Amino acid sequence: MDGTVTTLKSSAPRWKRYVNAVIAAEISSLTRFADRVLQVSPVPQDPGLLLEAVRCGSKSLIPAGRAVPDCSRERDARTVFLLNGSFNHTHDIQGLLAGLKPKCGRTTRLAVVAYNPYWSWLYRLGNRMGWRATEADLTFLTHTDLGHLARLSGFDVVRIRPTAYCPFRLLGLGNLVNRLLPAIPLVRWAAYASVIILRPVIRETRTPSLTVVIPARNERGNIAPAVARLVPPGGCRLDVIFVEGHSTDGTWEEIRRVVARGSRRRGVTLRAFRQTGKGKNDAVRLGFSQARGDLLTILDADLTMPPEMLGRFYHAWVDGHADFINGSRLVYPMEGEAMRLLNWFGNMFFANALSYVLDLRLGDTLCGTKLVARCDYRRMTAWRREFGDFDPFGDFELLFPAAVLGLGITDIPVAYRARTYGQTNISRFRHGWMLLTMTLTGLVRVSTGRVP
Repeated sequence: MDGTVTTLKSSAPRWKRYVNAVIAAEISSLTRFADRVLQVSPVPQDPGLLLEAVRCGSKSLIPAGRAVPDCSRERDARTVFLLNGSFNHTHDIQGLLAGLKPKCGRTTRLAVVAYNPYWSWLYRLGNRMGWRATEADLTFLTHTDLGHLARLSGFDVVRIRPTAYCPFRLLGLGNLVNRLLPAIPLVRWAAYASVIILRPVIRETRTPSLTVVIPARNERGNIAPAVARLVPPGGCRLDVIFVEGHSTDGTWEEIRRVVARGSRRRGVTLRAFRQTGKGKNDAVRLGFSQARGDLLTILDADLTMPPEMLGRFYHAWVDGHADFINGSRLVYPMEGEAMRLLNWFGNMFFANALSYVLDLRLGDTLCGTKLVARCDYRRMTAWRREFGDFDPFGDFELLFPAAVLGLGITDIPVAYRARTYGQTNISRFRHGWMLLTMTLTGLVRVSTGRVP
């Protein structure tokens, strides 16, 4: 690591090394998929234990007074600025963030370790009793204050994870406590500190190209209308990929006919592939692996999500509202029999359940249309290799890493239409049970920090 620290790490008490290791494990869920970590202006009390424990291929220390490297031109690389206790030891958080903002690129993230404001009374008592005289006049931020300061400084709070409850191993009991309590309502906010992930809000100045993957099984009547209704948003280059999966109604033949005829629009290319595997998730993976666009999105071939609305997903990303754009079908009234009542309740249940598991506010987790940058999808793929394959549909497989990697997620309401051709490939009860199993998997492995 570059830079120096003034306190010898080996002289730190064992409990302090353990607490830093616990906090570092939470930060590492993000940084081990980043290109480098830069700890900026460490406070005098920081012996360097946290940076040492954080997992990343490249780690550097930027002492106070030294210029912070400029990451504003990074496109695919990801730099994480680490701020350990910096918010608590300054009386100008907005100024601190405003100074870092020009150094940030679209892919930069801030990982901030902040003391729990609910324990501020204990610090104040300690100061009065003379226990912690070196940390007088600490600043404690509530979530409301944090949100305001972040917005004022040009950042978005994308993830807050309470961490470090028990400071001792206690024959393994400390590890159990630190893993289980984050999943328990209310109690979870009794942690010693929180790890806060901030995303800079930066509008894209280029016109990124877009790949639209259209998985299709028994959708012959929807192939030509899908192409006709797709309009390149913002005049971008549009790459349309059909992925056909074991159809019996002539879908593959229709796709070949439409692709051979080509698009009449300038800047639009059509391509087609056939699955060797099964399921929508397998089709999406195949399409994304062949993508050429800067941004990737999915359009279900049943056209229940109007293709004309893809422009809203594209512009939400370009305008910097989020780096993962998620469709929501549960806002506007639905057309006819677009979604049966039982399916509607199921979608509402999984939206709320996954919002709790991932510490997010999601209106709809099962809408097939989602948009993400290709460089971020590569990191999500690396995350999946560690987490394991668990999702035959692909929705959770995208939402889980989008949350853990701090992409920032926003919902785009869509008008959900009834299909005009074919029948649904969804089994309410069998697939509902599979979704419930995946939700519980997330609760155990994501909420409790048990991701490798």
